[in-house]
Amino acid sequence: MTELSMQPTDAMAANARRGLKLREKFSRGGTEVGVARARQLIAQGEMEASDIKSMHSYFARHTVDKETKTHKWNSDTDPSAGFIAWLLWGGDAGQEWADRRAKSGD
Repeated sequence: MTELSMQPTDAMAANARRGLKLREKFSRGGTEVGVARARQLIAQGEMEASDIKSMHSYFARHTVDKETKTHKWNSDTDPSAGFIAWLLWGGDAGQEWADRRAKSGD
């Protein structure tokens, strides 16, 4: 079995950049922890197992945010706070990446 890379993907970094731009534009979404995670993903350095565990837990808790009733999911003109936060953590690409690594036993 091949060892999974601990380096964030280009898609994760792009989602994090988008999240930071939307957060700045709309003044909502995410916490300082999410902003720090976005910056970490954008840097694309090797991540620690504890970071991956944290990401896996974040996505497990926040999948319900996709059922937003105010604002919109996946919108650049009226994004929900939950969507912006989701992007800060790498978006769907980040969720898939973290879940794969969490399941591999890291």
